[in-house]
Amino acid sequence: MTEAILLVGGKGTRLRPLTVNTPKPMVPAAGVPFLTHQLARARAAGVEHIVLATSYLAEVFEPYFGDGSGLGLHIEYVTEEEPLGTGGAIRNVAARLRSGPDEPVLIFNGDILTGLDIRALVATHETTGADVSLHLTRVEDPRAYGLVPTDATGRVTAFLEKPQTPEEIVTDQINAGAYVFRRSVIDTIPAGRPVSVERETFPELLATGAHLQGMVDSTYWLDLGTPQAFVRGSADLVLGRAPSPAVPGRCGDRLVLPTARVAPDAKLTGGTVVGDGARIGEGARITGSTILSGAVVEPGAVITDSLIGTRAHIGERTILSGAVIGDGAVVGPDNELREGVRVWCDAKIPAGALRFSSDQ
Repeated sequence: MTEAILLVGGKGTRLRPLTVNTPKPMVPAAGVPFLTHQLARARAAGVEHIVLATSYLAEVFEPYFGDGSGLGLHIEYVTEEEPLGTGGAIRNVAARLRSGPDEPVLIFNGDILTGLDIRALVATHETTGADVSLHLTRVEDPRAYGLVPTDATGRVTAFLEKPQTPEEIVTDQINAGAYVFRRSVIDTIPAGRPVSVERETFPELLATGAHLQGMVDSTYWLDLGTPQAFVRGSADLVLGRAPSPAVPGRCGDRLVLPTARVAPDAKLTGGTVVGDGARIGEGARITGSTILSGAVVEPGAVITDSLIGTRAHIGERTILSGAVIGDGAVVGPDNELREGVRVWCDAKIPAGALRFSSDQ
């Protein structure tokens, strides 16, 4: 297995305002665009050729990654004129693949942070003779996911979309968003229209007797679809809980990029990242958060589990917890923004305008 398809066309609507100016895979996690971690892990597993299936803000990928040689890869780019879904995107890039009909092609989603043993998934695919092999992971509450029950040999027996009742929860195994396809199977996906592999391709393959194999790998796995999850994923990369060869520094409590300026008495913990050109003022306390490039955190601010967009400005003594501050936004001094708040790009909040507690 030497080539892969990476699906990076989604709009990332659940991550807005982070994705207003930046496609989800290009939002920085642990100091580099999240996509960098996926590309580096694929390369470490032996992948040499990757086709990026792009759509939303497609023009930003190639200027950053070029031909992929900087990562030891050959990267090609295919842009969908209209969103085609997961299956449609896979079919849309098929002409760029070089594998023979029976050779394996790795496919993975651009918003999953995982410690998956990619080589083990490919080995499972080859030893079982499967048409498609799926990475499965176990979760405590599978109601938000598609269930994938398997028999004693790991062969997939059904695809069950988002169960609603206890009787429907027949397994805790879910589709984890990474697959190995036999190359010829990709050509059976209908071309030129939206197709979902989860709702159409996989069930139809199963109905026609194709061999779909599941491999349960319950190492680190996180869907980065929400701001809270994205911030946590970035922190876990810095802390070393999530594996990646692309973290630009040693794992630890903090990651400060070279051109950032941090006051000597500022306290950065919990996997906090401070991006290039960002500035952290005296006495600021930042835990488990991501401060993107060019952002400013004034003295005495307290930031927990939050993401501060590029060029955003956080005023003195402001408290943020579970907040997302969009690019270029200004949050004045003495504000208090709590869990779930999203401040849009370039918005301006005056001093002391928003609080969850008394100002005394």
